[in-house]
Amino acid sequence: MKNHILTIVLVGLIGMGCQQKQKEAFDIDKQLDYCVSQAQKTLQLIPDDSASIPRNIPNGAKDWTYVEYRDWTSGFWPGTLWYLYEYTGAQNLKEEANQFTQYLKPLSVEPATDHDLGFQVFCSAGNGYRLTNNPAYKEMILKSSDTLATLYNPVVGTILSWPVKTEYPHNTIIDNMINLEMLYWAAENDGTPALKEIAVTHADKTMNNHFRDDFSAYHVVIYDTITGEKIKGITHQGYADETMWARGQGWAIYGYTMMYRETKKPAYLKMAQNTARIYLDRLPSDMIPYWDFDAPGIPDAPRDASAAAIVASALLELSLYSEEALSNEYVSKATAMLEELSNNYQSRNKNTAFLMHSTGHHPNGSEIDASIIYADYYYVEALLRLKKLQQGEPIVNSVLASFLPKSNKS
Repeated sequence: MKNHILTIVLVGLIGMGCQQKQKEAFDIDKQLDYCVSQAQKTLQLIPDDSASIPRNIPNGAKDWTYVEYRDWTSGFWPGTLWYLYEYTGAQNLKEEANQFTQYLKPLSVEPATDHDLGFQVFCSAGNGYRLTNNPAYKEMILKSSDTLATLYNPVVGTILSWPVKTEYPHNTIIDNMINLEMLYWAAENDGTPALKEIAVTHADKTMNNHFRDDFSAYHVVIYDTITGEKIKGITHQGYADETMWARGQGWAIYGYTMMYRETKKPAYLKMAQNTARIYLDRLPSDMIPYWDFDAPGIPDAPRDASAAAIVASALLELSLYSEEALSNEYVSKATAMLEELSNNYQSRNKNTAFLMHSTGHHPNGSEIDASIIYADYYYVEALLRLKKLQQGEPIVNSVLASFLPKSNKS
């Protein structure tokens, strides 16, 4: 009997050891290699013209929907190619990344039509300049930053997000936090010094007006252009005005983490941690959010892989600035998000995107349970950050510095 009990204990310990070993065996390079393969397949399918920038693959379809350079998502595909070039050193990825980045050049000289220039130009030309030191990319960033600054309203203290939505005097969406990185970078790299003040003022005004008592974020805040005061918080892409839209909360976590990196203002770090706390506390057990945390139909509501990828990337950076217990939690949960995305959300043989099951604009009925390009971008970014973190390398360069890829895996 004693021998039998000993055998059970030993088998149990071996099983626990195997589970522990499997948990530690998340193969980042395998996931990145998969992304490279999918991107190379996509490159074989894209028509050779400037209006063919991948945006999404609808649920059940195999083919990409393409957009031209003015679309708000246009910078994510070249940005993805730059990340994969960084990982592989593959010359064709560098050449393709450059070509798609060049398609976006007119954005730097055209009047601003919305706030998305940071997404469009910094994800593309920003990564391009970081990896090649090509002065043409720097020029794109500086000019685009000046263009974005024209949407800033000094009375309100924020950047106008949607100039074409005239039913509101001044609207600012939480997504806008991400575009502040380009302004801050430009101010520190030969651009107009006032751009830094715009970024900080926008972040401060958003911090004071965009969040409920529990640190969940409104999608949109409407301001009075005469007094600069907040009128109300509403949503366009969430379920309801007072619900927590998953991707919007991700933008908040990512945006305030980035602003703390650039400014070292303790209030930004606290805001990043507080917005992360409610997000993490309300996540389902598999770590992938529903498109809105309060969406009807849960647990059968659509998920949003893009929000998971954004938050995973943000948490890995946030771990660098947080005390040990929080840091360990952020890395552990970001890794769990990436494992779940890799195991159960990859597109594999269904299409040539990296991930499935993202939700773009649910109330509008668009991009529901789809493959979407910004999910792929932040998925690759998060994988590269985790790889660098494990190797003891800096995962973010607060001032983009040129360096050549270290490996050639293609």
